Amino acid sequence: MTPAAFQAHTGISDDTRARLEALVAVLLKWQARINLIGRGTVADIWRRHILDSAQLAPLVPVTAETVIDLGSGAGFPGLVLALLGIRGIHLVESDGRKCAFLREAARITGAAVEIHAVRAEALAPREADAITARALAPLSDLLDIASPFLGPHTACIFPKGRGAEQELTVSQKTWMMTVSRFESVTDPEGTILKLEDISRRHVR
Repeated sequence: MTPAAFQAHTGISDDTRARLEALVAVLLKWQARINLIGRGTVADIWRRHILDSAQLAPLVPVTAETVIDLGSGAGFPGLVLALLGIRGIHLVESDGRKCAFLREAARITGAAVEIHAVRAEALAPREADAITARALAPLSDLLDIASPFLGPHTACIFPKGRGAEQELTVSQKTWMMTVSRFESVTDPEGTILKLEDISRRHVR
């Protein structure tokens, strides 16, 4: 996928495309020094990473003011969502080198994000309107990590691969939730899970 094809697919403005192109450029520069994305995905970065992140944007509640992206890594999906106009993005990443990249990428692109150089478990609890995470952990573990940020109206938006249903089955032993499923536009075996009304089951 080319930047032009991405723009045609998503309908973004020329300015947003330019900022995303700036993100890709700085990522590829840093990729030569630290491993930010899988080497096999570099040639297809616009589909595998930019579009894969951007497809989450319509699932974020339009009223969201606090969005916590767990394990942000190279900025996917959080940095992309910020460049697409999602407000209140908090990037949570414990790897110091990746945090340095995120700061530089945010500076260059003008992304309105807050970067937290800590493990999610060390972040002060706060209620989020939405929580995102990409390839961070199995769903049950993700919900445990996300639990300090869950409120009655929080939406968790997690891309998952072919094991999504199995992960849901395991998670529902511990958690109650309303589940919506969306087909991934980048992975024919992928599913995006949107979880709402999340609460921990009380074990008797």
